[in-house]
Amino acid sequence: MISFVRIDDRMIHGQTVTRWSLEYPCDGIIAVNDVAASNRVLKAAYKGAAPDKKIFVWTMDHFKESADKVLASKTRYFLITKNPLDMREILVNFGFKPSDVKRVIVGPCNDRPGTVKLGNNQSITAEEAQAFEDMTKAGYTVEFALIKEASIGEWPKFRGQFNVK
Repeated sequence: MISFVRIDDRMIHGQTVTRWSLEYPCDGIIAVNDVAASNRVLKAAYKGAAPDKKIFVWTMDHFKESADKVLASKTRYFLITKNPLDMREILVNFGFKPSDVKRVIVGPCNDRPGTVKLGNNQSITAEEAQAFEDMTKAGYTVEFALIKEASIGEWPKFRGQFNVK
């Protein structure tokens, strides 16, 4: 089962493991990112960030192959992607329904060329904005929060800064 859904460009790190797991208990983390899953050094680093949790770093294809097993499991997992495009692929295009979770928490999205700054360490591109719009249309609440008590708001607050369809 999925207990928490997050987009975080650092994927697995201390804040995810310590802070968010207090709010949303978990037994393990599933990180979906083709590049990280294909790099044994990155996989090892992510697994080392949470030694007391079951950690999986999967490609998108492997996640899709394992999705039913994840949902059927009694183990509580965080589902994390590095970017909103991958999360849209999972939740909207693939149609994965993460248990009863209808909230997507967006963590760090570093400043990059072509981004609009929404808040501290939270900048997104027009393409990422469309992904948030698509998730919202699919019934998810998208909230921007590095940590729970520092939320800067939900997607509708920022929608007007982008030309989304």
